[in-house]
Amino acid sequence: MEIRPIKTESDYMATLEEIEGLMSAETNSPEGDRLDVLVTLVEAYEREHYPIDFPDPVEAIKFRMEQQGLTVDDLVPVIGRKNRVYEILARKRPLTLRMIEGLHEAFSIPAESLLKHRAHPSKHAARG
Repeated sequence: MEIRPIKTESDYMATLEEIEGLMSAETNSPEGDRLDVLVTLVEAYEREHYPIDFPDPVEAIKFRMEQQGLTVDDLVPVIGRKNRVYEILARKRPLTLRMIEGLHEAFSIPAESLLKHRAHPSKHAARG
């Protein structure tokens, strides 16, 4: 099988099968080089066809809290009073730019996740 771009789901599946057969290839060998190239092609195909979306801001915060064993008290220096932290976590108050910057710097939460807006149903939806 020659190396070529992955254009279809069939190409993708065939490439995954070939990668599986090359997983034990040694680095800097012809098989290892082939594996590297095929993995790069698969990553490009997956990035285009199976994009991973960032979580919404509150889910990102809750995930980091769980991951690092953080409490509401740990968020107070960044977000503000305890009741404000609870309002953020309950989605009753939006994050401010200052909070986003603080959460990103203090807890390494990706800014992309913190900036993502939740989709809200339109109040002015067209009626049929």
